[in-house]
Amino acid sequence: MTRLLSQPKLSLPPIPALLLSMTSIQGGAAIAKGLFPALGFSGVTALRVGLSAVMLLLIFRPNLLALTPRQWRAAAIYGAVLGLMNLTFYASIQYIPLGLAVTLEFLGPLAVAVGSSKRRGDLIWVALAGLGIFLITPLGGGTPIAPLGLILALVAAALWAAYIIIGSRMPHHFSGTQGVSVGMLCAAVTVLPCALLLGFVPSQVSGPLLLSGLIVAALSSALPYSLEMIALRQLPKQLFSIMMSLEPAVAAVLGWLILHELLSVSQWLAIGCVIAASVGASRAAQKR
Repeated sequence: MTRLLSQPKLSLPPIPALLLSMTSIQGGAAIAKGLFPALGFSGVTALRVGLSAVMLLLIFRPNLLALTPRQWRAAAIYGAVLGLMNLTFYASIQYIPLGLAVTLEFLGPLAVAVGSSKRRGDLIWVALAGLGIFLITPLGGGTPIAPLGLILALVAAALWAAYIIIGSRMPHHFSGTQGVSVGMLCAAVTVLPCALLLGFVPSQVSGPLLLSGLIVAALSSALPYSLEMIALRQLPKQLFSIMMSLEPAVAAVLGWLILHELLSVSQWLAIGCVIAASVGASRAAQKR
């Protein structure tokens, strides 16, 4: 769910790299959901965020003792939002299909893009996204889904919007990738107590489960973000944003292939509406 800025060593054409990145992220989420029966969504979140934090600290090795109180405050806020975003997203896919959860979560960055605009014409993207939400619900012809899952996905979307806004300020406090690694550490510190309160028992983590957690962390962190950096270096930003808008569809396909989650026609139409709204908002933002 966080975007790690690392120096890629892979050599791939930009569009295949971006498609592989989205597949990696959503494949990691699908594998994570498969671990819910053993660890629960909170345990899987703690394992994924915790291992990601360890990986980032080992890669970037920030000098934690040299950080100022102001930097720690900024990282704590950033990390808390990041950790809770992951926790609520994983909670949502416990109740609703992966593709729908990702579609609803994408309303967060869409809201940021539209909210920064003063053009009334951009309200069409809000209306299109609203139509997508309507089509997901049974009132719009979609198959019944758990209301709690829908609410949790919308909370995750709000947290993603906050994460974007807060993350844009991190370069004022940290240089390079230092803020990402320290922020992920703070995210782990935020998630672990929540997971324990929700019933996660660390002793449940066996060797095979730890290995699965490492795979999820790698698929959801280092690999996709390196691939995204390859794409960013070669693609215009507008095309990059449009390509990234396809992620809900990628999640829906992987949810079907890996988790056997079937969606109704109206739910596929809902995904299409949110993707179209995201593409439109991205193009409008780039023009501005």
